[in-house]
Amino acid sequence: MLKLIIKRLLMLIPLMFFVSVVVFLVLRLSPNDPAMSYLRLSNIPPSEEALRIARADLGLDRPLVTQYIDWAAKAIRLDFGVSYVTRTSVMRQLLHYLPNTLYLASVTMLITLAFSIPFGVLAAVNRGRLIDKLSRVLAYIGVSTPSFWLAFLMIILFSVKLGWLPSMGLGGISYVVMPACSVALMSLCINMRLTRGCMLEQLHARHVLYARIRGVTEKRIIRGHVLRNSMIPVVTALGMHVGEVLGGAVVAEVIFAWPGVGRYMISAISNRDFPVMQCFIIMMTGIFVVCNLLTDIMCAGLDPRARLVGEEGPHE
Repeated sequence: MLKLIIKRLLMLIPLMFFVSVVVFLVLRLSPNDPAMSYLRLSNIPPSEEALRIARADLGLDRPLVTQYIDWAAKAIRLDFGVSYVTRTSVMRQLLHYLPNTLYLASVTMLITLAFSIPFGVLAAVNRGRLIDKLSRVLAYIGVSTPSFWLAFLMIILFSVKLGWLPSMGLGGISYVVMPACSVALMSLCINMRLTRGCMLEQLHARHVLYARIRGVTEKRIIRGHVLRNSMIPVVTALGMHVGEVLGGAVVAEVIFAWPGVGRYMISAISNRDFPVMQCFIIMMTGIFVVCNLLTDIMCAGLDPRARLVGEEGPHE
């Protein structure tokens, strides 16, 4: 297990390097001039002399390679520069908003797991019955429903019409219900269908048939032989759901005025705040990669064969 973790951690180095190069080049080579954005946000008329001074202050008058090396050297120390808008440390601002986003993402993942796995298991065990048919209908509706449209519907129903839940801001548990549910629906439905499919595959496996022949009870077969093996693909898919949740959280934070990094990022894009955009993309990439690392570790814990493949490579 330790070798697997070390190997995955070492793979992060070239991946983060590649992402940093792409992010730096895309923003630097875009049609938008960072110096022009800097002057606009500073309420300074963009004359030729002002642009020349701004480019010198921001280091944009140097070769592109030199700019990247200086930026990367500071980024390794978690220094992503100063925001053009607030004139404060970008990293400090993002760390201020990050707990709110992680809170929303955690509640979203909790809702996804709490409902998708039990309903997927029930649908598989009761294949062809009413609960299975209802789960399929719910899955089709959930996958086809855009999260932003669902968010507006929930605001109209539960906040405007019924007055049960607050529609904006951060507070108690009632404030996170609608944002988390609007983001979780698609991942919940996908995970439910995946759980059902994996359960059905395991229910018809040979080792399950032998267990039935030996007289093992159906409940014990479900818990000990079917559910554990079915969770391996489900856990693997959780790494992909992290990306869906983080992407959906950006939309939910804007709609529900949730003070998270996604809403802060949208504001930075509108203001062409390049230091904030660079730091946000690097941070989200790191979170996504770490979540996939944790997923690999969980899969290795469920299936020792995955641990052997990860440590020694696939056998011929």
